[in-house]
Amino acid sequence: MASETSAARGATGSAGGLKGLVALVTRHRVLCALVVLALLPFLTPYEALAVNILIFGLYAMGFNLIFGYAGMLSFGHAALFGLGAYGCGVPIAKFGVPWFLALPMGIAVAGLASVVIGWFAIRSRGIYFAMITLALSQVVYYTTYQWVSLTGGEDGLRGVNVPAIDIFGLHFDMLNPTTKYYVLFVFAAVAIALFSRILNSPFGAVLEALRENEKRAMACGYDIARTRWLAFILSGLFSGFAGALYAIHLSVVPIETLNYFNSAEVLMITLLGGMGTFFGAFIGAYVYIMLQDVVTVVTVHWQLVIGTLFVVLILFFPRGIWGSFLKWVRA
Repeated sequence: MASETSAARGATGSAGGLKGLVALVTRHRVLCALVVLALLPFLTPYEALAVNILIFGLYAMGFNLIFGYAGMLSFGHAALFGLGAYGCGVPIAKFGVPWFLALPMGIAVAGLASVVIGWFAIRSRGIYFAMITLALSQVVYYTTYQWVSLTGGEDGLRGVNVPAIDIFGLHFDMLNPTTKYYVLFVFAAVAIALFSRILNSPFGAVLEALRENEKRAMACGYDIARTRWLAFILSGLFSGFAGALYAIHLSVVPIETLNYFNSAEVLMITLLGGMGTFFGAFIGAYVYIMLQDVVTVVTVHWQLVIGTLFVVLILFFPRGIWGSFLKWVRA
């Protein structure tokens, strides 16, 4: 009896220690996220894969703002990601604009597109919202596809060459994958800190209120339409930022960045990591891209394998990896 009591106390103590650890990580979430991401090149087979995880984690983070926190399912975020890439790549490839000017230009183009798309989309709810964003995303795709003189059309945009970056007198060789990762990591760190600040603000609380009960939030005096629109714009800015970094990373902008499959991919990453969680975007990106990289070596039917695993995860762990872990700790 005494041994059982001791074992119970030990289990309780372990659970309490785990809860305390999770609370500590949550309290210092930006620092913890940056520490893990700083080690990411050592947790992947090669550095270029780590760069992809970082960029798609940022993309999923922006998508998570509108889907996980505001409860609006968008099928058109590929347009915002792709326009960020083209908005950054075109000035570099066609007009010789320096990277430090092209990067904010890419973000601005995606932000402008999110203003227009969001203005139309926020007037609908549910599946209608998703379909409007998908339709407008396809308009962007076919416009870019046909504008061959500027975007390269089917061949994509080539010549987005950023061989080196100079910051505060320091020279960084962007042809070195490790150097490239840590340069992009610095920009990602700023975005992650800003994202955390948005979630901690009263605006972040209103977003969650909209997700849980829109009518009650309206009864409390909040302007629902303006909040939804602003959330969409902020989400578009983060997604466009990820797209701009993607253009610098690849040195080309494939037309596939605007394809609707890219919207489905970010949805899968978000659900895989855990919608409405701070760390879920990067956990989902890590698992999805690592699985894709491993499975493609084994079989060309990698989408079937990943799709099956995704269905299993949704059925048995609907909160995603990080969300399910948090639920288990709290229980």
